[in-house]
Amino acid sequence: MRGVEYKGLTSVDGPIVIVRRKENIFYGEIAAVKDRNGEKRIGRIIDMSEEYAVVQIFGSTTGLSLEDASVEFYDCPMELRVGDGLLGRIFNGLGKPIDGYPELYSSKKVNVNGNPINPYARVYPRDFIQTGISAIDGMNTLIRGQKLPVFSGNGLPHNKLAAQIIRQAKILNSDEDFVMVFAGMGIKYDVAQFFKNTFEESGVLSKVVMFQSLADAPSIERIITPRCALTAAEYLAYERGMHVLVVMTDMTNYCEALREISTTRGEVPGRKGYPGYLYSDLAELYERAGKIKGSKGSITQIPILTMPNDDISHPIPDLTGYITEGQIVLGRELSQKGVYPPVAGLPSLSRLMKDGIGEGMTREDHKDVSSQLFAAYSKVKNIRNLASIIGEEELSENDKLYLEFGKQFEEKFLSQGEYENRSIEETLSIGWQMLSILPKNELYRIKAEFIKKYMPGQKD
Repeated sequence: MRGVEYKGLTSVDGPIVIVRRKENIFYGEIAAVKDRNGEKRIGRIIDMSEEYAVVQIFGSTTGLSLEDASVEFYDCPMELRVGDGLLGRIFNGLGKPIDGYPELYSSKKVNVNGNPINPYARVYPRDFIQTGISAIDGMNTLIRGQKLPVFSGNGLPHNKLAAQIIRQAKILNSDEDFVMVFAGMGIKYDVAQFFKNTFEESGVLSKVVMFQSLADAPSIERIITPRCALTAAEYLAYERGMHVLVVMTDMTNYCEALREISTTRGEVPGRKGYPGYLYSDLAELYERAGKIKGSKGSITQIPILTMPNDDISHPIPDLTGYITEGQIVLGRELSQKGVYPPVAGLPSLSRLMKDGIGEGMTREDHKDVSSQLFAAYSKVKNIRNLASIIGEEELSENDKLYLEFGKQFEEKFLSQGEYENRSIEETLSIGWQMLSILPKNELYRIKAEFIKKYMPGQKD
């Protein structure tokens, strides 16, 4: 819908354009700023006062003249076209096709900002998702409808891990549709190609919707990318009844773009210069996951963020941890040992794991095995610290068994191939092999009946 054009701008500062306010405009409305040659730069209203409106341009404002430029308000929010044929497509950060094919043949457009989900309408997540990765399935289980972020660091293989999860994830004991939505924010060209090639080679591209905002795209585009991705996910989940896994990388780039816009607008900065509304802005994205009463579909989120200087107390991972239901932490020390995936055992956590494992869901011994592996690996860390002080030869025989357990645990349980897809039975079987290294009296977190039934070899 075309609106009335208004001549002249008040100011231009980076991607921010300030214009005199007109009647009947609203927050989030799409606007087009035209230069003297009639070229359009699309943007949206991000702030308003009694006299002025602030328009955020999705691109460059170079060449705009305060006198000669004009503004047109479209009387609609930012929207994404959805419909049949969405799966298998690749879009840019604003939802425009970049795969060489035309736009979707559909008249249905949806507001990318989404609608809040009534908490009463939510269904508690309980269904186990098998990723085929032992460190996740065995100890930090992903549940359908959960928000489980990956906390990584620069140079760690979080992209390989994300691609492996997308390739291998499936709902156990179910033939229901399971599709993926991928959102890349500020990613390099080679990373975008890596994901595309991986999906094509493994034959899952037809079940994936990709949104890519590359590093050379305007940083402002990164603000919209995850919203477009989640809008596509909501359509597939709540209107088409599919179960959707959403992978968003890198949330740190998203937050950097948010800080850049906040600084340009002259807002009072919060921790480390990020805007004070960083928490509520992230929650706006993360809370678009879940299951809703009356809908067959669901949305499960895996946001990936790189922690600056590997600092888990940095505002981005810190606030993300408050909003989401756990975290998968990648450890640099494990990566340097050649462990893939380098999932750090102790800092990682899945708060919903207890409700999605056990008899009828995974296996009856899953909870006990996971708990005992955590306890034993925690003891390994303490014994390694002690050995670095007094020397390994001074350790007790029991302590030496724990060191052997730690070595085997990292080499055989945590480590696996990039294309190795383990069933939950295989994961638990490897877990039992690791526990068989320890004396039976050290397995105090496992029921005796499970030891008798599943232990491959016991030490008294």
